[in-house]
Amino acid sequence: MTSTPAVPARPAHRTDPAARAAGGKAARKRVPRSAHAARVPAVDRPDPVGVLERQDRDRLPELLPVRYGRMAASPSAFLRGAAAVMAADLAAQPHTGLTVQLCGDAHLLNFGLHASPERGLLFDLDDFDETFPGPFEWDVKRLAASVAVTARENGHSEAEVRHAALEAAAGYRRAVRRLAGRGELDVWYERIDADGLRSLVRSDRRRRAGSSLTRARRRTGLQPLGRLTEVVDGRRRLVHDPPLLEPAGAADTATVRKIFSDYRSTLADERRQLLDRYRFVDAAREVVGVGGVGTRSFLVLLAGRDPDDPLFLRIREARRSVLEEHLPSGPYVHHGHRVVAGQRLLQATGDVFLGWASGPQGRPFYWRHLRDTQAAADVAGMGPADLAAYARLCGTALARAHARSGDRIAIAGYLGGAGTFEHAVADFALGYADQTAHDHTTFCAAVAAGVVRADPGC
Repeated sequence: MTSTPAVPARPAHRTDPAARAAGGKAARKRVPRSAHAARVPAVDRPDPVGVLERQDRDRLPELLPVRYGRMAASPSAFLRGAAAVMAADLAAQPHTGLTVQLCGDAHLLNFGLHASPERGLLFDLDDFDETFPGPFEWDVKRLAASVAVTARENGHSEAEVRHAALEAAAGYRRAVRRLAGRGELDVWYERIDADGLRSLVRSDRRRRAGSSLTRARRRTGLQPLGRLTEVVDGRRRLVHDPPLLEPAGAADTATVRKIFSDYRSTLADERRQLLDRYRFVDAAREVVGVGGVGTRSFLVLLAGRDPDDPLFLRIREARRSVLEEHLPSGPYVHHGHRVVAGQRLLQATGDVFLGWASGPQGRPFYWRHLRDTQAAADVAGMGPADLAAYARLCGTALARAHARSGDRIAIAGYLGGAGTFEHAVADFALGYADQTAHDHTTFCAAVAAGVVRADPGC
């Protein structure tokens, strides 16, 4: 007798909305919303310096002092570079099981303005090295913690610190609940247009906000041309600024050229044709950010119609996400593919030059356009009201990203209409700000003792 094949269960996002909302509410039994206030358990917590050293074993050793020097600068800089430390801390606590495509590193400085392919100016997430499927609250907690750490560094009162962290989580909850009532295409095409940001700014600050947007729109591909390149012996090349930007060398340049064709094959047909209109000019090794320092990263200059028609592509090594050892396996074997797929899923508009390839020894890389219009907020200079408003905006943008990949209706059902979740997350953020300050002190002591070497000048 032939057995009847089993019928696969329907995905949760295809079931009745009421059932999805009820499923979200049921998750409160696993993790009550108030439980998110819990601080990191002190018992058996891994040493943060040891976590960083294990993570950095495969990074370029000559660049680690740059990474550690940047992390030693302040608690907020330490938090930026210590995504692996926070991932371990979050994994030590119960989670909701409500899975989304996580950014994985949703701190304040990983949000900003960028140009869409249609040349519009949008506010969105802008870093996806750690993206991975996981419980939605991990991103929310990292965002809120970064808000609390920044607010303290800005000299805000504890009440103001808590309010700013609470606004990040509240912005997230309200946006998810709003999107839960929208149709699938509406959610997919949801975006935060820069012009709409003015309504979120206090009336006495709107003129300054408008001036900032105008300056951002004026940034074009010609500005990086002047900032990142120079003409030597009649030939344009990338500027040399060791150790932050230095010549790729013959071997690295050959590697970049070799993997270019593999990268090209991951683009859609029409984008390959666009890329083919450019010719290779120069490549340089670069150091970017804090968390990514020590990974292999290159800047490539190409020219289109003439030398004054540049295209800058950034090639970055894609390493294992810091979330992977704490969560079930993801759908992608190639880490470059993981980063690209995560960015395409989370960002409202895609980078037309986003792709991936394998380098020597199968080392995974991803390629992206060095955006010609982008701006990050100067959070270090924000007062209490501005920081709270910006935190709320980041929470809103994070919710939009999560709604594209996870079950927004279930998450909205879990969060509910009251403020229980954001108050708990605000309490967590203050506790984690304490933990970050302690970890930063421990890290600086390790630097002073020579356990790790830090270059304070980079």
